[in-house]
Amino acid sequence: MEWIRYIAVPLIGALIGYVTNYIAVKMLFHPKKPVNLGIFTIHGIFPKRQKELAKNLGDMIEKELVSHHDVNIIISDPTLKVKIKETIKEKFISFIKDKAMEINPMLGMFLNDELIEKINYLLDQELEKFIPDIIKTLTAEIEKELNFSEIVREKVESFSMEKLEEILFAIMSKEFRFIEIIGGFLGFLIGLTQLVVFMI
Repeated sequence: MEWIRYIAVPLIGALIGYVTNYIAVKMLFHPKKPVNLGIFTIHGIFPKRQKELAKNLGDMIEKELVSHHDVNIIISDPTLKVKIKETIKEKFISFIKDKAMEINPMLGMFLNDELIEKINYLLDQELEKFIPDIIKTLTAEIEKELNFSEIVREKVESFSMEKLEEILFAIMSKEFRFIEIIGGFLGFLIGLTQLVVFMI
């Protein structure tokens, strides 16, 4: 029966290590509301610090991931300028054709390809002057109105804890599982070490 003790000590250590880490992972989210045990209160880490997490996450995203500077680079891209110009020209020419026919079918006859080409050319010249100002105004408005940090903070704060738990487990389920398994492995090693020490 002596051999049972030799096997039991490391296995019990593994079980204790696994269960301890399993509980630690669960306590990241549970209990969702504070539970007063008299001597102390237990409260899941994320529910307890959701507002702080939301603020820190918002600040980090604005500083490290997405900023007004990044948006400005996209808006200032010359290819975007060309796309804006072409879209406006296309819509404007289409508008003129449709309205001319509505006002007077005879007026529509004067809008031949040559006249449309001239309108298109003049419009192109004007848009070349105005679009940089439009982009500049748009950029200023985005900087004024768009607060990435505040948007992220509000979104994370509004998450139910169930939703936040679902998101984090979807992203980090393997890592959480690894924490539980490594707890069992370390517990097994500790138990094995204790057994060797006792035998010596």
